[in-house]
Amino acid sequence: MGKILDKEYEASLKSIETENSLDRWFYRPIGFRLAKTLCKTRVTPNMVTIISIFIGAVAGPMFYYNDIRYAITGIIFLIMANILDCVDGQLARLSGIKSKIGRILDGLAGDIWFLLIYIFLAMRLNNEYKHEYATWMIYSIAALSALSHLIQANITDYYKTLHLFFLNPEKGSEFQKLAELRKQHKEMKPGIEKALFFLYLGYTSLQEALTPKQQLFFKKADEYNNGRISDDISHTITLRSKKVMKKYLDLMTFNGRSIILFFAVLSGYVWVYFLYEIIILNIVLAISIYKYEKIFS
Repeated sequence: MGKILDKEYEASLKSIETENSLDRWFYRPIGFRLAKTLCKTRVTPNMVTIISIFIGAVAGPMFYYNDIRYAITGIIFLIMANILDCVDGQLARLSGIKSKIGRILDGLAGDIWFLLIYIFLAMRLNNEYKHEYATWMIYSIAALSALSHLIQANITDYYKTLHLFFLNPEKGSEFQKLAELRKQHKEMKPGIEKALFFLYLGYTSLQEALTPKQQLFFKKADEYNNGRISDDISHTITLRSKKVMKKYLDLMTFNGRSIILFFAVLSGYVWVYFLYEIIILNIVLAISIYKYEKIFS
């Protein structure tokens, strides 16, 4: 890319620091080129998000079949959906078309893809292991895996947005406290947007419940310094946050988990993905929370 394109490309990202290697070298460059093209059309970021939901939803049914052709098809559709998931955010930043509903839809897209994946993988395992007690055990494991994923993705998003808040308040403007969001929700008119925003309140409630030291830090900042945080403190937090983010958080992103998912469906050992999600990634989650809590101690 030339210098002008490089600047535009960087402007299309939240921050280079919060992007992992696969995003920087594959997903984001493709997303940037598509976003640049769509800037010249009437296509909005929310339209792209909705399209990505339907494309990503194909993966679940494809992974139901123990056939490498279906597995590859599902993987291709999931990769295409994730590219579009990059496009919607990059298009929003390049075009200036941003909305709270867009951020909520963007988060829901990945949840819908993986919810269907868990359902169809559980159905596949249930067909493979026909046993008196297998059904309830398989669906319980799938439900636990889906719940684990929801919490992991939630906290990963929280810490990455928190990192941006301290790195660059403008780019980290999406970081909001629960009290602020409740006030906004109360002022909204009844409708689908308010209903979706209510889900976002639950999302934020969980984030704050699992990060007590961070909440205490902000409470003290509000009480003693009118919410202002010094540049020195912000710099120290971002340096320490970056180390934890690269070492642990990236494992809980789409790229981190999809590598194991793709291996599982290609090899036929789909139960490996459930165990990875429930055991390995929950250990990574616990370590990440511990490390971040220590930063704010």
